[in-house]
Amino acid sequence: MTQYLRIKPILAAVSVAIGTVMSVNAHAQSPTCELDRPMKFGGMNWESNQILVNVERYIVEHGYGCQTQVEQGDTLPMFAALQRGDVDINSEIWITQMQEPWDEAIAAGKIKAVGTVFTGTDGWYVPRYTADKFPRLRSATDLKGLHEAFIDNEDPGKGRIYGCAAGWTCGTINANLLKAFNLQDEYLVYSPGNAAAQRAAITSAYKRKKDIVFYYWTPTSLIGSLDLVKLKMPPVDEKALACITDPKCENPQPTGLAEYPVVTAVNSQFAQRAPQLTAFLAKVNVPEEKLTATLGHMENEGLELEEASLYFLKTYPDIWTKWVPADVAQRVQGKLSSS
Repeated sequence: MTQYLRIKPILAAVSVAIGTVMSVNAHAQSPTCELDRPMKFGGMNWESNQILVNVERYIVEHGYGCQTQVEQGDTLPMFAALQRGDVDINSEIWITQMQEPWDEAIAAGKIKAVGTVFTGTDGWYVPRYTADKFPRLRSATDLKGLHEAFIDNEDPGKGRIYGCAAGWTCGTINANLLKAFNLQDEYLVYSPGNAAAQRAAITSAYKRKKDIVFYYWTPTSLIGSLDLVKLKMPPVDEKALACITDPKCENPQPTGLAEYPVVTAVNSQFAQRAPQLTAFLAKVNVPEEKLTATLGHMENEGLELEEASLYFLKTYPDIWTKWVPADVAQRVQGKLSSS
């Protein structure tokens, strides 16, 4: 009888322990979404945003137990939709490209900036085979005297620097940099008709091992998929940079190009209704080089967006697990292990 009485509390303790474990596991496996409707993402149609949206949706669906949907559209229409509440989140906003509407929306209290998702960069690049051929070519100013390696077919007396698509604001930047580095007598900036033509010209030259110098930005699959060297520029001079970006700049001076903080924004009412989801989105930050590497891997391996998103989640758990509580990370990793 005494032995029975000793066993009984032990069994009770074990029962409590098992119950606690089962309760924790049940909690980990059965999240309750803060929303009673799908979470709506702005689906801007460039690669880095598409990857980010897919990564965030996977975490929201499998970590927080929410349904999601994507509304497709260009930058300004999706930004307007964010202000109206037709979408809950724009994962990737390049504020410098839309400063006035951004300032107006913030002032009106319609949206809330919740975090910097990555830092964008731009600059002039050459293929590594070109840099190897010309060992002294390491900076933008080193292009001086090398124009014959980059002959412009339409003006054989000058070299060609491939700029951004016609009509883009970076056209002003490239034209003024040419003057700032005193290259205007040797080079022309060529502006392809659109982004697709720009990319096609670069990849065609690369495949043929043709020497080419071009402007591009990150994070992008093109930079991630090719073996390139970014030409060095001087440290950023804020006064000089302000002139470089001005179409009416009369006396461009040498400067580097500033990095661009790229932010995530949510609708203000969404932030109030879903504080846990907003806290997650506020922590989403991806090193630019890792996002570029993911995009390059997607390009080189011919992956679909969903496959590339899974590649990111499986390859960089040290990055994304910092965005979420432990139980959310556990659920997401459990789903990844079975996919």
